[in-house]
Amino acid sequence: MFSAMALTTVSLSGVATSQTASAAPPSSATAAQAGHTSANMAGMANMAGMANMADPAAAPNASGDDPDGDGYIMANPPVTGVTPSTYDPPHAYFHEFQAKCAPNHTAPDDPIVFPGQPGASHDHTFMGNLSTNANSTTASLEAASGTSCNAVGDKSAYWMPSLFNGDQKILPIGPQTIYYKTGVNDYTSVRPFPKGLRFVVGSPMQTQDEFKNLKGTVEGWECGTSYKNFNFPATCPTSPDTQLNIRLQAPSCWDGIHLDTPDHKSHMAYPIPSGANQNVCPADHPVALPMIEFKMAWPVNGDMSQVHLASGAGFSFHYDFFADWDTATQSAMVTHCINGGLQCDDHGYDQEHPDKGAVLDGNYQLIQ
Repeated sequence: MFSAMALTTVSLSGVATSQTASAAPPSSATAAQAGHTSANMAGMANMAGMANMADPAAAPNASGDDPDGDGYIMANPPVTGVTPSTYDPPHAYFHEFQAKCAPNHTAPDDPIVFPGQPGASHDHTFMGNLSTNANSTTASLEAASGTSCNAVGDKSAYWMPSLFNGDQKILPIGPQTIYYKTGVNDYTSVRPFPKGLRFVVGSPMQTQDEFKNLKGTVEGWECGTSYKNFNFPATCPTSPDTQLNIRLQAPSCWDGIHLDTPDHKSHMAYPIPSGANQNVCPADHPVALPMIEFKMAWPVNGDMSQVHLASGAGFSFHYDFFADWDTATQSAMVTHCINGGLQCDDHGYDQEHPDKGAVLDGNYQLIQ
């Protein structure tokens, strides 16, 4: 398991957007991810392990980007000929930028796990693209007119199970931080997400032990000075500034072939740690993409006994990502911040290196 600290102490330098990579032949999908429940679970205090969690691959559904309904969405063009980079670039403490995206709506929809099936999922809190619903496709996200991310070029869709305190739905307040950083030692090899790439991080069906040991889990649930809670803590400090927090990191190595697979995971992999933060992509997932880290905060504290997710207990936390950035904007952010070894805010600006400048202007538009 690699931690956020390990990832931020890796090094960096210039983007390889034109690099081509060696992808292994498409492998058959693994057993499908245990899916999202079709019930709206608001008001139930503990629903972990419910028997009616559906298997999303059990009944393929033709829709949107997957007209034959087999669960495979192919990259066009695929990225082939890549060998995982073992280059050790000059050391840099940071290689990241932030996306700041606010919640904008909730719905029992999931366009990745239940595409074209409104109401089939548990309730989700959506951030980013304002149009996201069960029928969302790459084209519909691209055509949408708005986003709740500060960067207007980020029309990606981000969503997670809604959080409840009893029967009251609690939404994060204002823009939440979604880090884009390197997951591999060679930060110069990280390239932008292709449009339409989508995946699920974690699973609503995971056990507490599985969540604790998930490669992307960082410290579990946090509130005040309470850390490493892999279910919701019984209580949190009641000070006004205390919120419930979680961080969860996504796999960042892509097979270069699929934008999605039936389990919504097999086309992605976590880097392989080899000691001293020398993380390298595996040979069958050789393409290094940004490592996304959700850092979410909910305004809830005090007695936590009635706090639960729409998917169940705290250890059922997971999230979905559907990529749709303006090509030039994402390329500039990745090149400047990740490949450039900087710790950028959501303007692509590093306060410790003002001489490097910013990527986005005061209106979060790409500086030409």
